[in-house]
Amino acid sequence: MKIAVKTIITALAAVMLAGLQAAGQYRDHATMNRDLAALAKANPSVCEYKSLVKTAGGKDIYVLIIGTGDRSAKPGIAVLGGVEGSYVLGREIAAGFAASIIKNAATPEIKTLLSKVTFYVLPDLSPDASEQFFAKLRYERNWNSRPVDFDRDFVTGEDPFEDLNGDGLVTMIRVHDSGGTFIDSPDDPRLMVQADIAKGQKGKYIVYTEGIDNDNDGAFNEDGEGGVNFNNNWTYNYQEFGRYAGMHAVSEPETKAVADFLFDQWNIFATVAFGPQDNLTSQPRAGTGASTGGTGAATAFQAPGARPGTATAATATADRNTISVGRTDETVNRIISEKYIAATSVKGSPAAHSARGNFMEWAYFHYGRYSYSTPGWWPAIERGRNAEAAFLKYAEENGLGEVFVPWTEIQHPGFPGKKVEVGGIKPFVMINPPAEKVPEIVEANYKFLTAMAALHPDVQIADVKVENTGGDIFRLTLTVRNNGLFPTMAEIGSPNRFVRIPRVTLTLEEKQTIITGTRVQQMRRIEGNSSSEYSWLIRGKGTIGIKAGDTACGVSTATAVLR
Repeated sequence: MKIAVKTIITALAAVMLAGLQAAGQYRDHATMNRDLAALAKANPSVCEYKSLVKTAGGKDIYVLIIGTGDRSAKPGIAVLGGVEGSYVLGREIAAGFAASIIKNAATPEIKTLLSKVTFYVLPDLSPDASEQFFAKLRYERNWNSRPVDFDRDFVTGEDPFEDLNGDGLVTMIRVHDSGGTFIDSPDDPRLMVQADIAKGQKGKYIVYTEGIDNDNDGAFNEDGEGGVNFNNNWTYNYQEFGRYAGMHAVSEPETKAVADFLFDQWNIFATVAFGPQDNLTSQPRAGTGASTGGTGAATAFQAPGARPGTATAATATADRNTISVGRTDETVNRIISEKYIAATSVKGSPAAHSARGNFMEWAYFHYGRYSYSTPGWWPAIERGRNAEAAFLKYAEENGLGEVFVPWTEIQHPGFPGKKVEVGGIKPFVMINPPAEKVPEIVEANYKFLTAMAALHPDVQIADVKVENTGGDIFRLTLTVRNNGLFPTMAEIGSPNRFVRIPRVTLTLEEKQTIITGTRVQQMRRIEGNSSSEYSWLIRGKGTIGIKAGDTACGVSTATAVLR
């Protein structure tokens, strides 16, 4: 009877989540957490759901740990959504992946995968910000609810956005003024572009975000609610005094809690983040391993054209601001990129989105793991054109619905006697697809993540040989092979003290002694589908236990009999 009830609960949870995905709904923080908590409760044998911390806004950062057996004792992948709050699709991809793999946990393919790999899914890392998508007043927000005095006038939150035309959206205002710096765009008359003085162009508009200069300091909406951007608060290439960077790197409870959690999971060998950065369709090239010398320098992840050189990142990582991708890591990344493109059928690449102190670069350069990131969706538009004009054309050709608020004249208290209009592209639409497209995007990324996970490092002891050299002395030789595509550790992680170096360990009987070699020795980094040989001279007959690897690349055991 208990088995039957559990089966019914599991089925209901799966149906509930499948219904949400089929309907193509974006879920707010509370709904998503309720759905995932119910799923975890119904499937305790394959997953655990827990809160890591509460944000400044009082919202929980949750993690869903998915796997079977000893989940911390086998290679792991961290899957992260909500890296920036306005990218609400990324939340659905991460949560949808978790729901799909749990739903399919009993199938032969996924059952085998979960016996070899653990997934750590953090679906919504910026809940204070992502909730703005579901609020009465919608605007693209990427910062949490920590009060910050952006204009440094010793008051916080005194100049927020306002909805001047009553449509529930924050768009733009344009003031007709001969002293303005904007003109009508030649690509689309609904848009404005900066006037080019060199071409003799004369401005006709002043342009601001929608709102009022509440504190009369000449700036509009510069000091609203919050905050600090999760994706600007990491240690790599951190920007001191950056607008949304926080008082210092890892200043926020959610950033620290996620960092602590990831550092505690020694078995994680790769992270996949769904956010604004992209290195799954546009691969950075290996460079010299040179480091940035201060603020403002672009990283190799932000600038794929890093200058060529001969050194690898692994040989030049003493500086915490190394900017080049390791050569062997570049090869692995290219293969993973091909897997992503094949699974998702994406076209082109998203617009470059650089950000100081972002998670993707931190996870590679400072955390020392393979790190991947993608927005999950973007309009396939021609590069080199006005991005907004190209998007409007794409939206019309692909039936994305109403994505533009027509310019409407209003009376603005800050510009008496002048013609002021409100309008522009709606918030969120350029970086998040219509809700009905979400299920197919989730499914495509599920296929990619499971295909990538199947390539995990997989250490196996092979070819154990014992040679009797005489005089009760034996030569023990063995081969450690990595059967996966991923190396036993990322090249960037080789000198990183937060990445465990795999080891080969011998367990001897009481009367045995090692003549040459050591009982415990570090393993050389082993590339995918490659092997490394180890040898010892040992005095004394008996049985020797052998253990090779570590949790991030797999652990293999064997025995050798000396006689």
